[in-house]
Amino acid sequence: MGRALGVTTVVVMSAIERSVCYGLDIVNQTGLLPGTVYTTLRRLERRGWIEGRERRPRRRYYELTREGGVALRTARSRFLELGIDFPADLAVAGDGE
Repeated sequence: MGRALGVTTVVVMSAIERSVCYGLDIVNQTGLLPGTVYTTLRRLERRGWIEGRERRPRRRYYELTREGGVALRTARSRFLELGIDFPADLAVAGDGE
């Protein structure tokens, strides 16, 4: 698989897994900065771990690929071994208010 996934990548992939489908929605759900989210999305798409499709309105919607699901599960188990679990609401930068 290569390098282990970082927290930001796991949070973005978890948002996609929960059906948070497009970039701005991921930004709003996670509290991450747009530049961070869109850079992560491009990197994950290049790796083949997510697949993006353009739909209307002009948004790119993302879903995990089979390989992405495996990578996400592996990363989560590594974090759990360290005693780190991800919150159900995925907010990482404040409480979303």
